[in-house]
Amino acid sequence: MLFADSFYKKSQNVFLEPHFKGQRSGWIEVVCGCMFSGKTEELIRRLKRAKIADMKVEVFKPRIDTRYDDVSVVSHDTNTLLAQPVDSAQKILKISDDTTVVGIDEAQFFDDDIVPVCQELAMRGIRVVIAGLDMDYRGEPFGPMPKLLAVAEYVTKVHAICVHCGNLATHSYRLAEGESVVFLGEKGQYEPRCRSCYHHGNILRLK
Repeated sequence: MLFADSFYKKSQNVFLEPHFKGQRSGWIEVVCGCMFSGKTEELIRRLKRAKIADMKVEVFKPRIDTRYDDVSVVSHDTNTLLAQPVDSAQKILKISDDTTVVGIDEAQFFDDDIVPVCQELAMRGIRVVIAGLDMDYRGEPFGPMPKLLAVAEYVTKVHAICVHCGNLATHSYRLAEGESVVFLGEKGQYEPRCRSCYHHGNILRLK
């Protein structure tokens, strides 16, 4: 029993975020899932908790995402948090020196530089919290998300509910026409589906 307790305490030091004497440790957290799964809601929750703890928080979103607001991160449940729209990942590095937490929404829309940018922020001792779609409407890995998932210390996959069968939804099924991968959509243009219902395609809409 004593051996088990000792192993557990050592394993905590291995699997939790590192702490180095004399320097602030940073890390990357990724919240991913399909549309309407609560990714942005979870991002906002974590960042608001950081603000309550008097941490200096800066929030960023891709400039192309203007579905709900030009300068705020907005969840589908209309919770909001003021954000800075940027047109390239490199601009996220221009944060104030006292920033301790950086939030990034809709990470799948950023260029590939978002990965080294997040890693540099973490090396500066900053906690980086990212939300994004892990798959596009085709069911393929979306933009830089696979690499972000690979380099993150913490990954949380959230799920919606399939609108056809009630099982956990992992896919974003596009109802609107068009083949462009980047297509900003809301309710009525996409719907969350489980793996099975996603592969049934349009036939479910005819029932």
